[in-house]
Parts: sequence; structure tokens; C-alpha cells
Amino acid sequence: YKEQLAKKQKELSELLKPFCKVNPIVGMKNPYHYRNKVHAVFGHRKDGTVISGTYQQGTHFIVPVDECLIEDKRADAIICDIRGLLKSFKIKTYNEDTGYGLFRHVLVRTGYHSGQVMVVLVLGSPILPSKNNFVKALRKLHPEITTIILNVNDQKTSMVLGEKETVLYGKGYIEDELCGHTFRISSKSFYQVNPVQTEKLYQTALDFADLQGDERVWDLYCGIGTISLFLAKAVPNGQVTGVEIVPEAIENAKKNAALNGISNTSFYCGAAEDVVTDMVAKHRTPSKEDTNGALADVVVVDPPRKGCDAKLLDTIVTMNPEKIVYVSCDPATLARDVKVLGEKGYEVKKVRACDMFPQGGHVETVVGLQRKDM
Repeated sequence: YKEQLAKKQKELSELLKPFCKVNPIVGMKNPYHYRNKVHAVFGHRKDGTVISGTYQQGTHFIVPVDECLIEDKRADAIICDIRGLLKSFKIKTYNEDTGYGLFRHVLVRTGYHSGQVMVVLVLGSPILPSKNNFVKALRKLHPEITTIILNVNDQKTSMVLGEKETVLYGKGYIEDELCGHTFRISSKSFYQVNPVQTEKLYQTALDFADLQGDERVWDLYCGIGTISLFLAKAVPNGQVTGVEIVPEAIENAKKNAALNGISNTSFYCGAAEDVVTDMVAKHRTPSKEDTNGALADVVVVDPPRKGCDAKLLDTIVTMNPEKIVYVSCDPATLARDVKVLGEKGYEVKKVRACDMFPQGGHVETVVGLQRKDM
């Protein structure tokens, strides 16, 4: 594991060498069984034996998996037992080539602190034979399960989850604690897969923001509001505005704010670059500007692997924040975006990586930038 950390540190240092020295990577004390979200695709062999696991890279050939060293042990056990139930209930697995069959995927989400467990059964049609008995049998095997959801994906697509869902048991969501806050997590919510390291990652982002308590903070790609609520607590006399494209995530973010008694947040649904541009156009009035024409004091951005849209980077610069905190899951797109921000007046001050994905090649990085005229 030490060699993994050294390799990630070296790669990141080489990529970001033109901008800033990279602080030592934050490793994980126990780098195993950390994934709180486990997905298995279901299929069958030629003799009819039900198998479940993961796709071989670049193919749709299923590699059978019983247990994995980075996955939550409870999730792996549940998936294995569902395989057995399919046989006893005579439920056919889905065949991608023919479109016949019913059972496609299982998604299991677990709460690290709460211990709550969500099981999502993804089917090709909305009818699960002997539904009540199936749920009863699964809960008998795994009483730790707190909710079971039937998700319907009737499209020929590589997407795991479909649009329609029915709650078969429980509340239809789980809750977990992160950074002292309680979060409601639905089947489609984005929630970091490594809760132990996430707390370290978000603490780094908060440290880099160096908030004084009254700032206007924008959290772009806010998901279910995990970073937003963490930031809101640090600016009791300020305001945090979150933006996210997934409607369910925004609904969860609003509920999470209420759940934690936090009132200095507001959340907007849409592509970050569109929402921010619209807000800039609507609210750029002298009474809302400071002497620098800034519409935000701090912008926190946590984009997907592809990085920030060029339009969004332009909009962030238009907002003229004093600081930008960039949380990245891809060092290459991070280096690209930081270069653009540098050309537009922002200087990298601090960089620290956090190993969110032990035993894997990816790494999360936090970069603190500051307006050059400060």
C-alpha cells in the first residue's frame, strides 16, 4: 500500500509541478472493504447456473465475484444470497443479446456509521414473481437490510438504474453520518464511496477555504449537499448556494439541510454552468456586488472526471471569488483546468491528495487557488 501511495504522489507531483508543490498524500489506515456502494450484474452460464459479478473491462462478459477486498462485506454476502434466491424462486436473469429474462442488476448501499443497508433490485420489467415472499426470504437471510427497492430498467442500455422505482420494504432510502451531519441517501444519490477518507477530503477542502464565518460560498456539483452542509456550518453568518444537475440529489440536499437544522443554504437544479450563468445575469446589481464586483467570496467545485466545462470556468471567473477550492477525481483534467484558471487570474496556493480509492488507480485531489490581486 505504501508503494501505491508513493506512485500516486509521484504522478500527481509531476502533473502539477508547474503550479505548486504537492503536500504528502493522505493515506488510509485500513485500505480494505471500504466501498459503501456495491454493484453486481447478473447473468447465467450456458448450463443455466446464475452468476453475478462485474463486467470484464471493455466488454459485457461477466466475471463472477463472490467477494472483493475493497467492497463492504455485508453487500457481497447479500448479493451472493440473492443469487441463491433466484434459483429457488425460478427467476430468470436478463439476457442482453436477446432482451429476454427479468433480473439485471443488484445495487447495495451501506451506511458506515448508521449500519443501515439499502438493496436495489434492477429488473427488466415491473413485475417480480412472488414479490412478498422474495422480500421476506431475503430479509430472513439478512435482517440488517433496512430498505429494499425495485428499480425498472427496460431499456437496452449500459446504464444500471432505470427511471421507475417502487419501494418494496422500508423507507426507500438510508441515512448515514458524515462530518457530524446526517445525510439521506437514495438509490440514485451521488455519495462518496469511501466514508472514512471522505471526512479527510472534506476537511482538507474546508482548511483550504479558510472561512471566517460570513462568506458567500457556492458549491458547484453539490450532489446531496455533503460539502454544502459542511461549509454552511463554517459560515454561520454567511450563505452557501449548491448547484447539481440530478433532481433527486437536489431534493435530498434540501431535505438534508432541514434534517440537520441548517438554514443558510439554498439549492438549485441544473447544469452548473447554466444555473450560475443565469444567476449571474439575474443578480448582478450594484447592491449585491462588493468593491471588486464579486458575486461570491469562495467557490467550491467538485466536477466529474471530465473536469469543468470551459463555460463554467469562465462563469466562475466572472463571479470574481477571492478563493476557489477545486476538488478533483482526475489529476489530468485538474491540471488542464488549473492552467486555465491561472491564465484568468487565479494562483495555486495549496495542493493535497487524499487516497479515496486504495487498491485502485484513481486519486482525489484538493487544490486551493486565490485571486492574484489579493
